[in-house]
Amino acid sequence: MTDTLTAIGASVASALPELIDFRRDLHAHPELARLESRTTAAVAARLDRAGVRVRLLPGTGLVAEVGAEQPAYRVALRADMDALPVQESTGLPFSSTVDGVAHACGHDVHVSALLGAMLTLRELEQDLRERGTAVRAIFQAAEEVMPGGAHDAIAAGVMDGVDAIFALHCDPSLDVGQVGLREGPITAACDHLRVVLTGRGGHTSRPQLTEDLTYALAKVVTDVPAALSRRLDPRAGAALVWGVIRAGTASNVIPSTGECSGTLRMLDANAWATVGPLLEEIVQGVVSPYGVDARLERIKGVPPVVNQTDAIDALRFACLGSGLQVAPTLQSLGGEDYSWYLSHAPGAMARLGTRTPGGRTFDLHQGDVVIDEDSIGVGARLLASVVVAHTVKAGGDRLAEVPSVAIEAAQ
Repeated sequence: MTDTLTAIGASVASALPELIDFRRDLHAHPELARLESRTTAAVAARLDRAGVRVRLLPGTGLVAEVGAEQPAYRVALRADMDALPVQESTGLPFSSTVDGVAHACGHDVHVSALLGAMLTLRELEQDLRERGTAVRAIFQAAEEVMPGGAHDAIAAGVMDGVDAIFALHCDPSLDVGQVGLREGPITAACDHLRVVLTGRGGHTSRPQLTEDLTYALAKVVTDVPAALSRRLDPRAGAALVWGVIRAGTASNVIPSTGECSGTLRMLDANAWATVGPLLEEIVQGVVSPYGVDARLERIKGVPPVVNQTDAIDALRFACLGSGLQVAPTLQSLGGEDYSWYLSHAPGAMARLGTRTPGGRTFDLHQGDVVIDEDSIGVGARLLASVVVAHTVKAGGDRLAEVPSVAIEAAQ
């Protein structure tokens, strides 16, 4: 395995200038969810030129495969392609040329890293065939919206015959060369909630003749999260936070309609799957004293990403064998539709350090985020290496070539 990981490192290093150029082109031409036609075409053309088997997905996105055509074991690698409706303010020479759209979450890095991994694995295809291994790259559309593009990709068969799946996500709180690993839930389930109230409005001097909708709405905003925190197991890690509160147009008029909307996030998959009736009960209980009607709308987004132990072990071994530093990483209440793939095969998501050592810590989804482009090579090397590490591990080998002292240090 050591020789293979060394070959992967050398291949990625030689390809890095091209991968950086490729990323800069994507960065300058970002595309929103389900509009990623240029990105799809660019990735498909480069893979096709390298002799990688490519299949376009309906709409946007693609699947590519290298290795055995009738494999004993198939590993999938996933990257998301869409940009955000954010105005870029970095001032970089390759800044977004599309007004109000930017790669502010690092998906251009994800795509470029997976492209690099597949080009490298293409060079090692004979070794993969001898191992009976196939590698499937999923370049997915529309991660940033709900419902996300993972549903479309899965419906198109991208998980058919997959035995394990891996992904990475940019993390600007980690230095380049660091990889954040965590077993169990690493991201949260995330739903969009909207509560719409209707009732008899009127003059603020006579609230007793109305159904005081504004007051009832204020109680929904404060009391529903409070009640939910007492009805759910605290270990579920639930957080209901409102982003929009809207009612009325005049200070002396009690309105007849109003609404609030926000997100419900939690780390426990079972609690997420069963919370619907409880939410309805709490909302109706809160508004009932005020006589208003309440309608709860819940758009189920994504379950939590739950990293499987064996998959994390494979990522850890891949890091150690590739000279990358394993770093602990915190759970996030952000949502990721990569979680849907994990309902079809075991796997894990790693955090990819993108901060220049000693440099500024940026925040994703902001127009000023700058990513150290050496992270593209790190990501490509990690994705290619984890294929080798996981297939060797799945075959029963405990990866004895990795020094045990290094393994213990990383655990």
